[in-house]
Amino acid sequence: MRPFAYSLLLTTAARSSLGAEISRPRGVSPEHAKFYKAADVFTCISNPSINLSPSQINDDYCDCPDGSDEPGTSACSYLSDLSPSYASDLSSDNDSRSIALPGYYCKNKGHQPGYVPFLSVNDGVCDYDLCCDGSDEWAQVGGLKCENRCKEIGKEWRKHDEQRKKALTTAGKKRKELTAEAGRLRKQVEDRIQTLDTEIQGSVLKAKNLEAALAEAEKQERGKVVRSTGKGSKVGTLVQLAKDRIEELRESLLAVREGRDNAVARVTELEGILSTFKTEYNPNFNDEGVKRAVRSWEDYAARDKSALTNDAQDRDLDEISKPDSETGLFKWSEWEEGEESDVDLLYNIEEYLPEAVRGWVDQKLRDLRILMIENGIIAPSKDAGAESKALTEARDALKAAQDGQTNLQSELSGHKDDLAKDYGTDDVFRALKGQCISKDSGEYNYELCWLDKTTQKSRKGGSHTGMGNFARIDSITVDDGVAADGKGLGSGVRVALRYENGQHCWNGPNRSTLVVLACAERDEIWKITEEEKCVYRMEVGTPAVCDAQNNNQGNNAGGGKDEL
Repeated sequence: MRPFAYSLLLTTAARSSLGAEISRPRGVSPEHAKFYKAADVFTCISNPSINLSPSQINDDYCDCPDGSDEPGTSACSYLSDLSPSYASDLSSDNDSRSIALPGYYCKNKGHQPGYVPFLSVNDGVCDYDLCCDGSDEWAQVGGLKCENRCKEIGKEWRKHDEQRKKALTTAGKKRKELTAEAGRLRKQVEDRIQTLDTEIQGSVLKAKNLEAALAEAEKQERGKVVRSTGKGSKVGTLVQLAKDRIEELRESLLAVREGRDNAVARVTELEGILSTFKTEYNPNFNDEGVKRAVRSWEDYAARDKSALTNDAQDRDLDEISKPDSETGLFKWSEWEEGEESDVDLLYNIEEYLPEAVRGWVDQKLRDLRILMIENGIIAPSKDAGAESKALTEARDALKAAQDGQTNLQSELSGHKDDLAKDYGTDDVFRALKGQCISKDSGEYNYELCWLDKTTQKSRKGGSHTGMGNFARIDSITVDDGVAADGKGLGSGVRVALRYENGQHCWNGPNRSTLVVLACAERDEIWKITEEEKCVYRMEVGTPAVCDAQNNNQGNNAGGGKDEL
């Protein structure tokens, strides 16, 4: 049985409340006022089989299994789905013991209305963050009186709300800019794909033509008549031997001269040392070895010696040492061509024919030889030397065309894969890809690179730790608060980026990071936490998700309207 004095206080308060506002009992919101309109009976909201007298509303005794008869007290604050059943509750199988109301309703005139948990009603604490009018402590337990601070709190809130609205407006403009940039980049990729398709078609046609040209060059190469490849003419051979021998002698002369110059430099250096020694030694010092050395130097210096170098001779050596291509004394090219022998003339038989029939005869002879080779009548030429210049150029041209076509195909495949990737709504993250933001967090600096990787960098130096590589775009449901400055995830569905397969964690998994995004005026990392070993969570603000967030019920920071 509850104390009489407390019951009297509650009854008095309830009567005064009914007199002031009979249509809405204390703690009832406008949303739920319809359940309390009847003047003669009250029906439990979730348990319609139970009817009560209106006097039982807010009498500090929990009569309804769902607690709806106590919207303005804490009498039913213990209720939950796990609460035990009582015999009086078994009137219907459909009766619910889940609490029907979201909490004690605070009007908060001059600010945002809100709900306080029933457990906080008359608990001796002024919950101004939820109930700025202090009405949750209406019983003034222990003499506590919570003054109405909604005017000041509402004014401050509206100030911050105005700033948040301006920031969101700016963020919306920035998102439009990002969307436009993403569209431009996507169009750039699409245009490049069209260009590549055209270039590939041209390269395929070019390669086919070059393949035909190479086949024709190979055919001509097989059919050409060649001289014996064993030896050249005697003059040509002697010319090559003379050329090689002269080059060998020139290189030997350069080496000998270099050795001579080094020896002269050393002799000059030693003569300078001995001359200084003779001038600076002490003749009074009785050292026979030193005296002998000095006398030997004096004898050496007194001799008639030829100069170590001869300028005229050096000029001659300079001239001799020049390559033949510079001196012009020998024009090897004239000798290397050689003279045609009588046999050679046989290979130029067309030169004796008239101009009009020379080309026709040459082509017919070649065609005849090729026909005989293809039919196995004669063997193809086996030239031990290099292939003809025409065949080499044809083969190189085809290879270059095929390599170019492969590169174009690879680039085309990469662009098509890029268009198929998920870049979020309106392709917005395409405009951010590769850009990075960071946050200093004491011992570490954390970096997020959009659609690339997340990194932990020690401020003391050393290597960086990879916290994950971008895997996919996802979405999660959050229920968090929003700070006065607007930084926070709020409540609802939020875009999330998953970064996986980061650096391996010692005695644990590979590092991974869940990046949860919320609408903000600029890209900024708000918070980093390690939810479990090597599993990180970043809360990040960015204008890129503003439209998506608005479409998912916002963040509840500005829900409802003032009770003015």
